Amino acid sequence: MAAAIPTLVQVATAACDKGDPGYCAPSTDNFLYTSFASFHIAGIDFEITKLTMLLYLGIVIVAGVFLWCTRSSKIVPSKKQWLAEEAYGFVRNGVAGDVIGEANAARFGPYLASVFFFVLILNLFEIIPVAQVPVTGRIAYPAFLAAISWIMFNYLGIRQHGAKKYFKTMLFPPGVPWPIYILLTPIEFFSTLVVRPFTLAVRLFANMFAGHLLLLVFTTGAIYLFNVGGVSYVFGTVSGLMTILITFFELLVDLLQAYIFVILTAIYVQGALAEEH
Repeated sequence: MAAAIPTLVQVATAACDKGDPGYCAPSTDNFLYTSFASFHIAGIDFEITKLTMLLYLGIVIVAGVFLWCTRSSKIVPSKKQWLAEEAYGFVRNGVAGDVIGEANAARFGPYLASVFFFVLILNLFEIIPVAQVPVTGRIAYPAFLAAISWIMFNYLGIRQHGAKKYFKTMLFPPGVPWPIYILLTPIEFFSTLVVRPFTLAVRLFANMFAGHLLLLVFTTGAIYLFNVGGVSYVFGTVSGLMTILITFFELLVDLLQAYIFVILTAIYVQGALAEEH
């Protein structure tokens, strides 16, 4: 069972060891959570933690907001209906339409919009009081989403072109002198089938994990310095101001990483569907 995550004050005032009364910087240990419940299915252990609850909450928020905004849809939209339509239109037109093509915008718009807003709310939990942790800061969640994208674009490519043509075009691009295939084919195989899902997951995870750890360092640092007192109040104030600045910066990162994740997914889908593939 994971150790319970301490409060910010406990983190800030905790010593790295019993003989060191100084500040102990946050580490990966501060991202471990106590499980609320555990159970076993087919010999596999499952645990419900704070991150799991935030994941479920994210699903409820995204689905609930859009259902609430569109439950009484009219030709002349209300403000909330207009807001939901504009939010969906941003992904449908700006991502699905521009990247995959208008012919496929309606086909893939709902999925891409769902992924965008789901990843966004999981990211935003980082700066929301009480939650204060990005769910995507744990590699398992971005990895699962990346796996879905990987399965989807490969399935669509095989369905569109047939397995033989899909993999042949991927591994042996036309118009290339045959000796080049000795070098190009392994690169294309590794790039498309291994690197894409890996980088898609790690890019999101690494940005959210590093940003949250940085935010935690300045937050706990300010608390520790204020507890020390004296001239440390000056440095504590600077650390506190940096916390505010990084919070706004992380808001931008949260939005950007959700957008990057969904637009890369759209690019992979477009490449799988393209005739030249």
